[in-house]
Amino acid sequence: MRKSKFTESQIVAILAEGDAGLPVAEVCRKHGISNALYYQWKSKYSGVSVNELKRVRELEAENSKLKKMFAELALENAAIKDVLSRKL
Repeated sequence: MRKSKFTESQIVAILAEGDAGLPVAEVCRKHGISNALYYQWKSKYSGVSVNELKRVRELEAENSKLKKMFAELALENAAIKDVLSRKL
């Protein structure tokens, strides 16, 4: 996936300009983005603050770490059960 040239905090600031009353076309021209991209961002980030976005990213990272730990433990548990079943 291509990385955006705008950070999430910049995206929130751009959307705030549009919410402040500037016409969408002017905001898009000012920042060099398309109207479609503006509305994609608006559907994804509308009503979200920078702090909330940061917290969501932290939670996603923690969640992926926990999923990895669970997968490793489940694999280890299955291997132990397999070894124990062979001994009996």
